[in-house]
Amino acid sequence: MTKARLFRLSVVLGSIFMILLIIVYWDNVGTTHFYLHTSFSRLHPLGALPTVAQDKDREALSDVDEFLEKLLSSGLRQNSLSTRKTEQPPPQGSSQPVLGNLEENVRGYDWSTHDARVSLDQEKLQAERRRMLQEFCANSSFAFPTKERSFDDIPNYELNHLIVDDRHGIIYCYVPKVACTNWKRVMIVLSESLLDQGVPYRDPLDIPREHVHNTSTHLTFNKFWRRYGKFSRHLMKIKLKKYTKFLFVRDPFVRLISAFRSKFELENEEFYRRFAIPMLKLYSNHTNLPTSVSEAFGAGLKVSFSDFIQYLLDPRTEKMAPFNEHWRQVYRLCHPCQIDYDFIGKLETLDEDAAHLLQLLKVDRLLRFPPSYRNRTASSWEEDWFAKIPLAWRRQLYKLYEADFVLFGYPKPENLLKG
Repeated sequence: MTKARLFRLSVVLGSIFMILLIIVYWDNVGTTHFYLHTSFSRLHPLGALPTVAQDKDREALSDVDEFLEKLLSSGLRQNSLSTRKTEQPPPQGSSQPVLGNLEENVRGYDWSTHDARVSLDQEKLQAERRRMLQEFCANSSFAFPTKERSFDDIPNYELNHLIVDDRHGIIYCYVPKVACTNWKRVMIVLSESLLDQGVPYRDPLDIPREHVHNTSTHLTFNKFWRRYGKFSRHLMKIKLKKYTKFLFVRDPFVRLISAFRSKFELENEEFYRRFAIPMLKLYSNHTNLPTSVSEAFGAGLKVSFSDFIQYLLDPRTEKMAPFNEHWRQVYRLCHPCQIDYDFIGKLETLDEDAAHLLQLLKVDRLLRFPPSYRNRTASSWEEDWFAKIPLAWRRQLYKLYEADFVLFGYPKPENLLKG
């Protein structure tokens, strides 16, 4: 018995030593600190994680859990002290936005002042949003693709939207067309993952747009495998239990309109070649199309909103490749039934939600959320945009995005779906 215990102890100590070596060697973005999130997030007891194949591994991993939890807890105390020492007032920001991109020039920013006071009902609102999400995820009569799979069943490449900030213990799932550019800027400032002349950015709006969407800028879950190998899922689960997890969502139909406006009404070379040319050929019967978007626009050749809807509904689209992230459903991007989000923000209440979230994360003294676009796509435009879309297509489109409507509490657009 004594020899068996000594053997198990040596296995555990060896595993811990290997984990620490892996972490120290590969983690060049601050993951070694294992910083916990603030007191806002709901601390879950760190119990045994889902079982692995071998009984011996399972026994060893449970001891690793205990060790890592202690390491994480000590990281929280260190982070609390270092934050107090380095905390400075947030930058006031420039009087004018940086306009280095056509899309930002066209859309512009809303620099009017907003009431920054957080509503006393914000906590109740968040509780209601989380409750609704959890209830529908648990409701067996409400089904949609991938709902029943476990976190372990999600392929690594589908975890590329989960951005991790180990300095403050935050995980953000970004959804394109839902203020994700500015939230990515916030995550860069918090994680200090990008430097300007050797100094981390302090004002989110100082970060050029091309750097914001560069995948190498962010630490995301899908990168864990090459850092930690077989321990990657184990570390993901620990961070999911310990860190504050948030996402922002938007009315699904309005998000589609916004995606169409920014990717097909503006000259975008990549989207013209990858998507517009096939759409124009398939649904508008065009041949011999120009190779560049500027030539196409000059000749009046543009994808119509009707072409775009046909593309989304065409069964061949998904067979060729998954939806592009700009119109992929939120439940496929952020896995809300596999990940227990602490905060669910909405674009419709962006200013209030952003201010509340930064306060709860205790980073509101470090930065301010950038101002929103002044001509954001409005929900009141839906009827105009869908006026020429056949009723049958509208109903099919709703079924395609129904899970996003239901999970995040958006009312069914009856005015668009009635004959």
